[in-house]
Amino acid sequence: MKTDEHQTHMDHDMQHDSMDMQQMNMKNDKMNDMHGMHMKHGAMNMNHGSMEMDMDMGGGHMMNMGNFKRRFWISLILAIPILLLSPFMGIVLPFQITFPGSEWVVMILSTILFFYGGQPFFSGAKGELEDHAPAMMTLITMGISVAYLYSLYSFVIKTFINPQAHVMDFFWELASLIVIMLLGHWIEMGAVMNAGSALQKMAALLPDSAHLVTADGQTTDVPVGQLQKEQVVVVQPGEKIPIDGVVTSGSSDVNEALVTGEAKAVAKKQGSKVIGGSVNGDGSLRVQVTATSSDGYLSQVINLVQQAQKEKSKAETLANKVARWLFYAALTIGILALVIWTIISGFSMGLERMVTVLVIACPHALGLAVPLVIARSTSIAAQNGLLIRNRQAIEEVNKLDYVFMDKTGTLTKGVFQLNALVSTSDLSETELLNLFADVQANSSHPLATGLVSEAKRRGLTIDPATDMQAIQGVGVTGTVAGQFYQIVTAKYLDQHQIAYDHAQFEKLAGAGNSISYLVQDGKVLGLTAQGDVLRPESQHLIDHLRQMNIKPVMLTGDNDLSAKRVAHELGDIEYHAELLPADKEQVIAKAEQQGNHVMMVGDGINDAPSLSRANIGIAIGAGTDVAIDSADVVLVRSDPEDIINFLNLAKATNRKMVENLWWGAGYNIIAMPLAAGILAPIGIILSPAVGAIIMSLSTVIVAINALTLHLKKDK
Repeated sequence: MKTDEHQTHMDHDMQHDSMDMQQMNMKNDKMNDMHGMHMKHGAMNMNHGSMEMDMDMGGGHMMNMGNFKRRFWISLILAIPILLLSPFMGIVLPFQITFPGSEWVVMILSTILFFYGGQPFFSGAKGELEDHAPAMMTLITMGISVAYLYSLYSFVIKTFINPQAHVMDFFWELASLIVIMLLGHWIEMGAVMNAGSALQKMAALLPDSAHLVTADGQTTDVPVGQLQKEQVVVVQPGEKIPIDGVVTSGSSDVNEALVTGEAKAVAKKQGSKVIGGSVNGDGSLRVQVTATSSDGYLSQVINLVQQAQKEKSKAETLANKVARWLFYAALTIGILALVIWTIISGFSMGLERMVTVLVIACPHALGLAVPLVIARSTSIAAQNGLLIRNRQAIEEVNKLDYVFMDKTGTLTKGVFQLNALVSTSDLSETELLNLFADVQANSSHPLATGLVSEAKRRGLTIDPATDMQAIQGVGVTGTVAGQFYQIVTAKYLDQHQIAYDHAQFEKLAGAGNSISYLVQDGKVLGLTAQGDVLRPESQHLIDHLRQMNIKPVMLTGDNDLSAKRVAHELGDIEYHAELLPADKEQVIAKAEQQGNHVMMVGDGINDAPSLSRANIGIAIGAGTDVAIDSADVVLVRSDPEDIINFLNLAKATNRKMVENLWWGAGYNIIAMPLAAGILAPIGIILSPAVGAIIMSLSTVIVAINALTLHLKKDK
């Protein structure tokens, strides 16, 4: 976000209106041109076209995505014969197969499955217990351990002591629980991959090679990954543009639909920026490279995913909290059942009741409740141009009180036109404009690009300044023809007691203009007044926030009069003007100190502190990489309307998570006391078979409920 219209002159080389994520086809081998990626806690490791990911299994124990996938499939293969050969909670199933020695096969396969498939949960439980915080992994470990050990006990009794003994095994439940839990965690990993895969498809847009113009003027084909800045490539008609750059010669209509989602071809000529992956039209172009394959737009967005998913959301923490209570409840109820039923009917009955309670407590549905919703939500978000980097942001939406937004580029289009050019020195207006353009020639800030475009339109020759430097929150400086110049704001002039026409400033700023002053040796040489245009969708955004009882607030570094005009057009929303980066962060910090939950929307370098400070930081996808790296959510299509989509999706996701947690845990709340025999005095006792059926039904309900999640868009 450009909180000061003259600050740091942010990098908008990557500005795009939207990305159609559904039209992109991924070819993993194209990822070779991007740098390899590896990270923990839901990270991705992509090398040589493969995609792997590590996941925290609890207590700092990591599981690699590839290993986890292999473990799931091997466990499933082991589980199939167990499910076919063993009874279901003591009931002989219609498809059950038996033959002499089948019980040995079941026992051996179950033992292998228990130690191999259960290993991730043992490691996770160890970590949770070391942290004195038993949760999901501990509950799963308890369930599969009890099921295995009691089944082994049953096998020994029936095989070597008394074949007619009234003891049943839980090998069927052991196999199903391990496979379902592995599937749930694999789905959770896949949810992280979904957002990334939508971006990885963008890498397939780049061609394998480019026509590099050599020093002798000839062309030679080189891999795209070897291109360097300042080199020039030739793009023939119909070819894909290999990399981000600026057209140095030629003209053509370029199709950027697969990159920006804009179906209409965009005319490109000398000086036009082009995006790697877009398709050239009928003309031939010479393009000077402005970003390598490792720091271009596509790579920067992919790097965003590399840093994503490092924190578990509060909803998952809630799932772990539920699992922790279930663990203690199951343990308590199970022990009580053992003691009471042992007194009433003997140890064998007491042990069976305890085991039934502990097996029924196994969180089949609970283990899938959140991962399935996350997988669905992340997929929907990616398809709609939303990248959720920190899933905690989803739950924070229900608590939001304020949404802070920048003016330029967020609420306004960020496309400035020159409305006034005033010389206050011996310089002519033409000379003044030429100096403004020279000093800012290498800047991509909207104010700068507007002036440079106007200078070129008037046919002026631009001599880029040397030693150009940004003054954070103020403007830029540079040397032209041996003379040092500054381009600053009125606030800077006031702070340094530099004289200027205040009445003139108020008149121009009051009309909604951003004012820039050219200063040399402490004297104002002239000024420019540039006007921005309000985005048509901004009013809808403001109205929607108010309907949700969320207060919109505009933050900007622009002058107060210009900010006031925009705020009035949006329905007299609250605003803070003439802010430096530190000022914006303080505004947000103050709101949070007062007990409010806030969201910040930004796209510029000086938004990074505010994005990090806010409960939810949303970066405009066309903004700077620094802002994107500091955000929790990225609007890939750079459309403020997607803020509404994110809020709607987050609320729907929260609702589904809570529903699924109730379905997953509610079953246990009812089933465990019944399995323990609490209603036995009146003749009601939950049989293991009925408990298992209900358990299976709750798992199915959780899965179906997650699939019904959808994004309801405002018309």
